[in-house]
Amino acid sequence: MLTYGPVPRFDVATWDFRLFGEVEGARRLTYGETRALPQVMVMADFHCVTTWSRLENRWEGVSAAAILDLAQPTSEARHLLIHCDGGYTTNLSMTEFRSAGVLFAHRHDGSDLTPEHGWPLRLVVPHLYAWKSAKWVRAVEFLRQERRGFWEVRGYHNHGDPWLEERYSSQE
Repeated sequence: MLTYGPVPRFDVATWDFRLFGEVEGARRLTYGETRALPQVMVMADFHCVTTWSRLENRWEGVSAAAILDLAQPTSEARHLLIHCDGGYTTNLSMTEFRSAGVLFAHRHDGSDLTPEHGWPLRLVVPHLYAWKSAKWVRAVEFLRQERRGFWEVRGYHNHGDPWLEERYSSQE
């Protein structure tokens, strides 16, 4: 398991999921409200920057489209920064976020995610390297201008397409 920092503790009474920034519908959802959102199932491969892949994963959770419906991004919102427990962040363009199969997962292959793999909420961006599929998501910040995330400011490629082998920023 590759991860930054320790596995955070989950407390259902204090956990929340925020949508903020360039949006009409800024909100803070409780764990119960997040789980009550419409659910989807996505079958997708998962690619790690260290060159391994896991094929045909079944992810269950809330689609990025449902989050966009809730947040109602303004026309100026072009990028997102995903905020996670422990200070981890990752960035995506609005175009990437709107791609088919992107979701906030709480289940994998028929079981709840384990704490080590992102419980209670993990972003899954199947068409990009796994560092974009952030664990322990707590907020989505909608931005006018791009802001690089944790690994992107440390030399990882800003986009992260596994088919183009976009691992490190020298490839940009």
